[in-house]
Amino acid sequence: MESLKELYKIGPGPSSSHTVAPWRAARLFKEKYPDAVSFDVELYGSLSLTGKGHFTDQILIRTFSPKVCKIYFRLNWEHHFENGLIFKAYDIRNSLLGSWTVFSLGGGSIKVLEEDFDFQKQVYPQQSLTEIMNEVRAHYHGIPEFVLHYESDVESHLEEMLEGMFKAVRRGINTTGILPGLLEIPRVAKSLYLQACSKDDVSVQNRLKLVAYAYANNEENASSGLVVTAPTLGASGVLASLMYHLYTDIGVSKHKLVQALMVAGVFGNVIKENATISGAVGGCQAEIGSACSMAAAALAFINGLPLELIEYSAEIAMEHHLGLTCDPVGGYVIIPCIERNGAAVLRAVDAVLMAETVGKAKQNRVSFDMVVRTMNYTGKKIALELRETSLGGLATEININPLKE
Repeated sequence: MESLKELYKIGPGPSSSHTVAPWRAARLFKEKYPDAVSFDVELYGSLSLTGKGHFTDQILIRTFSPKVCKIYFRLNWEHHFENGLIFKAYDIRNSLLGSWTVFSLGGGSIKVLEEDFDFQKQVYPQQSLTEIMNEVRAHYHGIPEFVLHYESDVESHLEEMLEGMFKAVRRGINTTGILPGLLEIPRVAKSLYLQACSKDDVSVQNRLKLVAYAYANNEENASSGLVVTAPTLGASGVLASLMYHLYTDIGVSKHKLVQALMVAGVFGNVIKENATISGAVGGCQAEIGSACSMAAAALAFINGLPLELIEYSAEIAMEHHLGLTCDPVGGYVIIPCIERNGAAVLRAVDAVLMAETVGKAKQNRVSFDMVVRTMNYTGKKIALELRETSLGGLATEININPLKE
């Protein structure tokens, strides 16, 4: 499995696949051809179909600025992976200097066919959670010790990611206005937070705060703010909300939360290794389901549950997102994406409660590895129009007036 540094990244919203991945690739391509005077970028697959709503063209033009960058939305893609870009660099005579074929793998990860970057370098020899749990039981006190054995320098990176989550939530709950794009959706995180604070019941207050924090993070994401992939930007509010709540409202230390990110990261990596975290490949179950599963594992760890109940928590969270489609209205990461983050963080909390109580009554028959394999299978069965193409589902129920653009 890859490094947790490749799972958790800070980048510009609204989509890890559609903005962070192209942004990363564009910066590298610009460095590769510093003498180029202009660039062309061809977008394929979901990047072409929803690139406008995801602001893919805007992030690329800004990244190549002040040099000219022309964007082309293409349909015929010869490669097997759903999301791709072709970069071309030209000199002053408009002669081609070079080109790259780039895959957007999900979560902001990229693969460049013409280069030997080590983004996907394998750090962990294990490929399944079963293998990881067996090693943890045999040699370590818990998952954080296991992570630090293979990545002794990852702690400072995760501290930076934690701060990135905190900053995104803080900005979100202190900002009002209208989200970018044709939907004209108002930002409501600040209002939700104030409503939460007015509740007398602490339990209700905490649950509503979690929703407010999730909205805050993802309204920042929808506004192209800097957000942490966890595991993607579209689903980033789930873990960010939980981390912010545990630190601000419950008083959990940053050190403990960094350890929780290690635990969540292991579960996210298992999903990424054996299935997908890309909505274009596996539907929203791959994004919000994965985020919910990671958050459940993190909270179970914080609550001091044993390894088998941490697994059970993550399994429940993923299992009950199976089949969830990705059908963003207008291609924007707003409807239904933002609301799903609020719903998923509550489901993560409930998954831990269920695992702790049901786990005392009976042994779970469905392992985390089983549900990940099932998610991968289910994702392949989801129709193309329901996998981040905005060609079906909820995306076709709400009409947007293109004249407003």
